[in-house]
Amino acid sequence: MRQRAIAMLLLAGGCAAGLPAGCGFRLQGSAPLPRSLAQVRIEATDTESDFYFGLRKALLAAGTRIDDTGSEDSVAVIHIIHDSSVEHVLTVSAFNVPNEYELTYTMKFSVTEKGRDLIPPEEHVLLRDYSYSEGAQLAKTREKTILSEALAHDLVTVVMRRLSSLSSAEARSH
Repeated sequence: MRQRAIAMLLLAGGCAAGLPAGCGFRLQGSAPLPRSLAQVRIEATDTESDFYFGLRKALLAAGTRIDDTGSEDSVAVIHIIHDSSVEHVLTVSAFNVPNEYELTYTMKFSVTEKGRDLIPPEEHVLLRDYSYSEGAQLAKTREKTILSEALAHDLVTVVMRRLSSLSSAEARSH
């Protein structure tokens, strides 16, 4: 009797796990990209930034092939025009020591295909503030790095949503 109950639970769990896939459910951020983005080239001045690596990873996860050689003229090109993070002092203590910073991550991009704009240049800016303590300098430096990576990841999500919105525009134009 107990084995049958366990088997029924496993079967019900398996059915429940398969149910979201059968109803068209997709994980957040996994919207399909249009056919015009099946193969892309990424043009960026900074190929070592968190945003650049995150965008490459997201495109590959979406099934896009990335042309690193630049040999294909027919591929869509994602231009990363600007990609940087900047830190500003927000508040200082009575001893003129910074105790709160604002981290700003700015990214500007565009997408072209065969010389026509699919997405004209767009700029996106995200801000986060964090406290600072000289006593925890190492931890606060790590916190800044983590915040910068998180902001870059959030911007990748924005760009991927923007790219996936091209599929509905592409469907309307056909």
